[in-house]
Amino acid sequence: MTPTDLPFSQAEFRTRQEKTQKEMAARGLDVLFITDPSNQAWLTAYDGWSFYVHQGVIQPVDDDPMWWGRNQDANGALRTCWMSGDRILGYADHFVQSTVCHPMEDLAERLKALGYEQARIGVEMDNYYFSAKAMEVLRKELPKAHFVDATALVNWQRMVKSDAEIAFMRKAAQISEKIIDGLVERVEPGIPKNEIVAEIFRDSIRGVDGAWGDYAAIVPLLPSGSDAAAPHLTWDGRPFKKGEATFFEISGCYRRYHAPFCRTLFLGEPPDHVRRAEAALVEGLEAGLDAARAGNRACDVANALGAPLERAGIERGARCGYPIGLSYPPDWGERTISLRPEDETILEAGMTFHFMPGLWLQDWGLEITESVLIRDGAAAETFCHRPRELFVKP
Repeated sequence: MTPTDLPFSQAEFRTRQEKTQKEMAARGLDVLFITDPSNQAWLTAYDGWSFYVHQGVIQPVDDDPMWWGRNQDANGALRTCWMSGDRILGYADHFVQSTVCHPMEDLAERLKALGYEQARIGVEMDNYYFSAKAMEVLRKELPKAHFVDATALVNWQRMVKSDAEIAFMRKAAQISEKIIDGLVERVEPGIPKNEIVAEIFRDSIRGVDGAWGDYAAIVPLLPSGSDAAAPHLTWDGRPFKKGEATFFEISGCYRRYHAPFCRTLFLGEPPDHVRRAEAALVEGLEAGLDAARAGNRACDVANALGAPLERAGIERGARCGYPIGLSYPPDWGERTISLRPEDETILEAGMTFHFMPGLWLQDWGLEITESVLIRDGAAAETFCHRPRELFVKP
């Protein structure tokens, strides 16, 4: 069967394939095995919650990709991938979570049949979805092959977004704005956090006019008070309290494309040290947005942010941003460029980042962030349009 609702045109998928194959050829790879769900989707349009079992895309240097996975999930590949049905390969269910055999045995036989028994095979060695056991089995079953670490090869091809991708991110940003607007309206002292999170999910999945909501790659993060010193706490059933700040790290998602957006809400009157930190953070954020333009470096953005914070006596050691776009759990970052002083990668028009200068101090935290689009001859464009400030509810 042929999918009737591909997210992008055949021409766009061909362009993605050609970019990947060009880089493969430059590295001397005969074939690439891709396990990252985001990379699989970017190349083939495959979309399903099946990444808890072994699956991947076989990308030859000189042919169309093949999707490989569990037999029952091959049905999903037939319904979502742009390739013809003969490029969808399924393995038997007795391989799934077995202690006596492994899915990579099936993959090895497929690669042999395709003529790759002695090939240079690229694999994403440092990836959430490619295990040490998988590599061990592949080496055992293909002893004459030469395996090459191709971690992030595809990720780097995804850096500059097409106009169609940017349009999806704009829709995701509208959902992000809806979520933040709902939070500011609903959060009050005494309301349990889980009830607010339920509303976050309702807003995110209902979406906005013209954009239904997909599930985000990261669940909502919303620590309060001293817990906000830790950036990755989720929620519980405790109520919001007066006299505490809560930062909300969320993202709308449309057809797997994200626009992360963070704002902090203080219930009551913020103390002076929080106001001073807010002023320095916003000044640094706006300086970083001005530095985030094509031709500048990733480190220029980080250094522009850091100067006002340093003048305010605030030390911030973490990176302040990362590329975003198409993603699956557990992360909406693309894991390539980092906005930090050590990264001298040149920014290009069409790159998209979560500019994320959060402050996580000893007993409190503050996040005011923007998802941005790098442009030629101009400061970065923000995808969301809400006040760049600490929100306060007396």
